[in-house]
Amino acid sequence: MQRPRAAGSIFSTGTFRLSIGATAFLAAALLLQSALIFWQTTSYQIMRTDLLLAREAALITAQTRPVLDQQLRMRASDDLHLLIAGAGLFDAQHRVLNGNLPTWPEGLQPDGPVRQLVVHPTGQGPRAVRAQALRLRNGDILVLARGLRDLEEVRQVVLRALLLCAVPSVVLAVAGGAWLSHRALLRVGIMHRAIDRIMAGDLHERLPAGRERDDLDRLAGSVNRMLDRLEHLLDEIKGVGDDIAHDLRTPLARVRTRLERARNASPGAEPMPASAELLNEAVDRAIVDLDQCFAVITALLRIGEIENGRRRAAFTSVALDELVADIVDLYEPIAEARQIALVVEGCEPVRVPGDRDLLIELLANLIDNAIKFTPEGGRVAIGASARPGEAVLRVGDTGPGIAPAEREAVLGRFYRSDKSRHIAGSGLGLSLVGAIGHLHGARIAISDAGASPRPGCLIEVTLAAP
Repeated sequence: MQRPRAAGSIFSTGTFRLSIGATAFLAAALLLQSALIFWQTTSYQIMRTDLLLAREAALITAQTRPVLDQQLRMRASDDLHLLIAGAGLFDAQHRVLNGNLPTWPEGLQPDGPVRQLVVHPTGQGPRAVRAQALRLRNGDILVLARGLRDLEEVRQVVLRALLLCAVPSVVLAVAGGAWLSHRALLRVGIMHRAIDRIMAGDLHERLPAGRERDDLDRLAGSVNRMLDRLEHLLDEIKGVGDDIAHDLRTPLARVRTRLERARNASPGAEPMPASAELLNEAVDRAIVDLDQCFAVITALLRIGEIENGRRRAAFTSVALDELVADIVDLYEPIAEARQIALVVEGCEPVRVPGDRDLLIELLANLIDNAIKFTPEGGRVAIGASARPGEAVLRVGDTGPGIAPAEREAVLGRFYRSDKSRHIAGSGLGLSLVGAIGHLHGARIAISDAGASPRPGCLIEVTLAAP
């Protein structure tokens, strides 16, 4: 089934949608900024208008009645005083006595606060004004109204500035989003083609990861590391089948040969007890060979179970010095039977998070491997020590050691060096150690133990300690 191709439109990409969202936030910020500027400017202009209106009223009301009438006529007709949109003198019953206000402004109270309202001056259209009514000493009422033309001009300036800023900004943001989306589509297209080649069987192909170190590059790097791991696992799987066939073929062939010989043995050629003895010997050897096959299968299943990683949920605090004591008690009789000294060196009390059973199995495989390859009269040492944030398990022997070129390979499955071909085993012991170490996030280092005359082998397992 062919994988569906990615959409080729730049408008359907996440980058473009993100750019549109950023553009919307930019437009909202410009609107908010313009509103704040207009609000501050309006407040200032209203305060300034009210102050000028109060000064104008104080100046006019200080005049005598003839001068007041003349001032009202001049201000109503003089173009230089158009800011005074209305000026009128009314009696106590709000009848007009002088000025260009034909009627009393609705909602205006004598000696009240300055109000914003609409008036209809004589010879002019309706105008929005700030108006104030002052009661004179003779009972008449003076009404002065100052226009808000400045506010309208400010509104136009702010709106014009908003359009001049917002329109180019939005256009540039959308264009930038389209360019980034096109660039992202090119990179995603390259990755899709690489994925197609990987799915077609080219496991050496990798996703392009540039030097920009953005999210896409980091994702490509993570996928490449995953592909490296998968390629390594596939290579192991390809080799495991051959290794299993090679390791199981020999014991199964021996089983078949011995059983065939036992079947073909002629009862008339020798007494029946000898034939029964021969048959029992063949059966015993067949059982040994079958046990070897079962050991290989059991070890493989054990490694697979450990590599599954589910046992991390059962991790507890484990004392390594107690594990060392238990292993020594278990293997000391075996070492003595082979005339090998099993000693504890530098065992410090240290605790690590882990699975106690698996760590015992790790130590058991290391000790068993060391005893197996150490000749009679040799020595196997085990110890545990603490470092800042770490704990180290050490197992050293006086055997033939492991060549530097083979120290990484021995942790693989079914690997057996030329030195160990004559020793019984499946080549899975150190593989099991590696699987348990990987589960615990441990580092396994193999080096020479420095023994003489043989180099010996020293295996250090470094675990994280709380």
